[in-house]
Amino acid sequence: HVQLVESGGGSVQAGGSLRLSCAARTGTFSSACMGWIRQVSGQEREGVASIDADGETSYADSMKGRFTISKVNAEKTLYLQMSNLKPDDTAMYFCAAQYTGISGCYSTSLDSATFDYWGQGTQVTVS
Repeated sequence: HVQLVESGGGSVQAGGSLRLSCAARTGTFSSACMGWIRQVSGQEREGVASIDADGETSYADSMKGRFTISKVNAEKTLYLQMSNLKPDDTAMYFCAAQYTGISGCYSTSLDSATFDYWGQGTQVTVS
């Protein structure tokens, strides 16, 4: 069973920055595809950024240049550095993982349906 625990959300003024963290308590983190997905209440989930086992990354167009996804395999931790935040970035941010076995996961899909495991989410509010 894979457990993902997000932290780092909060309230910030427009133009500010936040760094989200996601600690993977189990699973072979280094071989997983990891992603950040966000959701506004009543709306569909939106892919934010993803990173594969090799460290290849992908971003939604509206996040390019403002958000950076990264991971530290030794710490089993995924990060999302968010800068120049806008009110439209207000959402619940979820960490998600896709495990495909020891051969590794090499997909940078932003489709939430590709992820098998999810954290509980952390709220980001930009005013």
